[in-house]
Amino acid sequence: MEWKLSQEQEDYRDALRDWLADTAPVATVRRWLDSGDISEFERRYAADGMAGVGIDERLGGQGGGVVELALTAEELARAAAPSAAWMATVLAVPALAGRAEVVAEAIEGSSPAAVLVPAERVPSSAPWLRVDDQGRVSGRAARVLGADRAGTFVAPVRAADGRVALRLVTADGPGVEVRRRSLLDRTRSVADVTLDDAPSAALDVDATAVLDEMARLAAVLTAADSLGAMQRMLDMAVEYSGQRRQFGVPIGSFQAVKHAAVSILVGVEAGRSGVYYAAASLDRAHEDRLRHAAAVKAQVTAAGSRAADTALTIHGAIGYTWEHDLHLFYKRARLDEYLFGSPAVWNDLLADSLRLV
Repeated sequence: MEWKLSQEQEDYRDALRDWLADTAPVATVRRWLDSGDISEFERRYAADGMAGVGIDERLGGQGGGVVELALTAEELARAAAPSAAWMATVLAVPALAGRAEVVAEAIEGSSPAAVLVPAERVPSSAPWLRVDDQGRVSGRAARVLGADRAGTFVAPVRAADGRVALRLVTADGPGVEVRRRSLLDRTRSVADVTLDDAPSAALDVDATAVLDEMARLAAVLTAADSLGAMQRMLDMAVEYSGQRRQFGVPIGSFQAVKHAAVSILVGVEAGRSGVYYAAASLDRAHEDRLRHAAAVKAQVTAAGSRAADTALTIHGAIGYTWEHDLHLFYKRARLDEYLFGSPAVWNDLLADSLRLV
């Protein structure tokens, strides 16, 4: 199956790709990462209106849906652009349907949002924080994607009576401690968030349904990110195999190198069809959307990890060096394999969802 984007979606993809090529070439991204300050990229991304694509206009966004979000994730990864704040905010939006002002501030860049879910966990299976009768939240969420960039948190909580809910917590409010952690993939960030009787506001949503929606969205967008990294590693491997010469000929003429590159290409083409089918499935609330999301999270991110190893092999010794850009995409693909649940976890979710007679 070959997935076909609409003309409008193709135009958006091309415009974003051009914008990233102009704003965030790899040399510039490396400068931001080396300095530890990615705020310049985040400010320009918000100021130029990119952050609102895929978010409902009623919430201050520019419209579109999950397909547009997947296109964004793929292109951000293809450019190795910082994306933790963007993805964390996008995942928080379903919980903020009644808080248009919070969403507007998030996509304007003044106060990104994040869901207090460990980065390695499926959002719908996150450990619950505690909330008392006065709405004060306590507990700890470790390794939260984009928490170091966030101004507001969506906290999954369980009250003393067992009731499950979502609460809104201000990141710089009393009782909130945020401690950034380092990742090998420097294009994303996580932080530990500890809440100690932190004041919160109720979010009037079905918490279980919203967390399920977050889980499906996280699966598709992480798969799209892996797809973008995989495509860039393929492009780099093909380019390098035409430049590197051995025994007087380009290594790309060797059958083993050709087969290795084709193995990445197969993963890219299969992954692209699957990712955008799953994205459209979420947009249309298809009854099998969980299966579609689980399948691409498990298969595409695993393929991305294999592609990273293959691209590294094709590059040989130079691929291991800090000076070569391959490591940016290698580490990104490796993180995607386990971000919001490993392939094994999502394969189990897929198996559990099948109607076996």
